[in-house]
Amino acid sequence: MNEMVATKKVLYIDMDNVLVDFPSGIKRLSPDVQQRYKDNFDDAPGIFALMDPVPGAIDAYVTLAHVYDTYILSTAPWKNPSAWSDKVRWVQKHFGIEEGTPAWKRLILSHHKHLNKGAIIVDDRVHNGVDKFDGIHIRFASERFPDWPAVTSELLRLPQSGA
Repeated sequence: MNEMVATKKVLYIDMDNVLVDFPSGIKRLSPDVQQRYKDNFDDAPGIFALMDPVPGAIDAYVTLAHVYDTYILSTAPWKNPSAWSDKVRWVQKHFGIEEGTPAWKRLILSHHKHLNKGAIIVDDRVHNGVDKFDGIHIRFASERFPDWPAVTSELLRLPQSGA
């Protein structure tokens, strides 16, 4: 007899301005690089490795990873190849590099977030397919979800198993 096994819901969490404090990276750029990329900091080489975590983000991710099948789903600028590797380095620095750490092999980089199947996405914007995501969008830094304590409280309140 086959027993139904409860599966964890898939939860995606964005990086920039959700897990990662983007302005903290800008502050760490040299003045000449800040000037050169002032209209598009996304393209500044190395910027994505310089950022601090958003307050509470690391603890929230670890907590949520115990109850959800949790992934980091981010977009990397097309014209900044270092962003792709810098995002991996950031995740390794803040979550660990070894197998078994909470975000080990759980970073997905895509310009089409709606192609990922899941129950919930936490993102501060509706760009890159978030507006077409087939699940719940929790808009980080919104009036209802201004910070990680509000988001974590909501996600722990929702049923965590099932489709």
